[in-house]
Amino acid sequence: MVIQTTPRGAPGIRGRLGELCYSSGLLHSLQRVRAWWQRDLRILAYHRVMPVPDPDAYEFDMELISTPPAEFREQMLRLKKHFRPIRLTDVVAALDAGEALPPDSVAVTFDDGYDDNYRIAAPILDEVGVPATFFVSTGHIDTGRPYAYDWLVHMILLTEASRLVLPELAIDVPLPAARALRRRIAGNVLLRMKWLDALGQTAMIDRLEAEWCMPSAHARPADCRPMTWDQAREMEAAGLEFGSHGVHHRMLARLPQDEMAREIRESKATLDRELRHPAMLMSYPVGGDRAYNDAVIAATRNAGFQLACSYICGTNAEPSENRYALQRLPVESNMGPGWFAAMLALPQLMSYPTPPHAATGPREMSCSP
Repeated sequence: MVIQTTPRGAPGIRGRLGELCYSSGLLHSLQRVRAWWQRDLRILAYHRVMPVPDPDAYEFDMELISTPPAEFREQMLRLKKHFRPIRLTDVVAALDAGEALPPDSVAVTFDDGYDDNYRIAAPILDEVGVPATFFVSTGHIDTGRPYAYDWLVHMILLTEASRLVLPELAIDVPLPAARALRRRIAGNVLLRMKWLDALGQTAMIDRLEAEWCMPSAHARPADCRPMTWDQAREMEAAGLEFGSHGVHHRMLARLPQDEMAREIRESKATLDRELRHPAMLMSYPVGGDRAYNDAVIAATRNAGFQLACSYICGTNAEPSENRYALQRLPVESNMGPGWFAAMLALPQLMSYPTPPHAATGPREMSCSP
């Protein structure tokens, strides 16, 4: 098993170039020039907004922390000042009417449905006046159960077992004492397991829970908690939108056909029952090119959804042509203000060019201009 050694937080060439463009003061002018010749929809993708914890003490996946609160507020202020924040339902309305979107349109989205979206992100969005869409896995909100991939990382970090044995992935390695090394092992497990079918992934995690006596069924960890329906209703009443992220956050294209269609239908039925506005928006869980396909798109459309997002990195020059596979621009905690600003202004140059090592979101990401 190869363990990755690239440190999280290293911005790389794009990050450094973004900071340089930002400090030069040229970004806004470059953005205006770009808007003259290219009108494309940008969709930002977040997971969690929370203070970045000490990785040696934190017991869950650091990769899901998109940005700390102060930086998120600055990002939203920049978005409000230099771009045109819109709702994804505004995109649906424009597409249905055959109308062009305004230049420099940007939509803000969140995946999964962690409760810090309610506690931290929503108040900042309300303060700044930026709309957003929250794609939630309805089964986790129903039960409060932690997300399976995050729980898998938690188990690998905390287990007292001396080895990690996963015959499903041809992995049999010693578990070092250092948490940083365990994090790297967990990241590789998350990456490799995407090649398993969704039921195989579930079975593997369930087996580890039983073998290591670390069941998630009744766990309610404060650091890995979904929001509640009451919180979602409060957010919706404040003008925020909700969409589906499946029921159990499973890779839809890796499920049997009937199970896949049922997962999509049931997620919509639950959202329609619990919230005031009918659900018309979908984000495919994991969202890379192995997570959805033509059959998933057809089932999404047949269930009544009117637009869907992938987690493939890019912008959308003609949203009408891929309204069921819209690309997004992931935001991660290693993005300083310059890199974030440059990514918004020049997304083809400054967003990720290749799949980084995140799994429940960024790990699965692939990028195209």
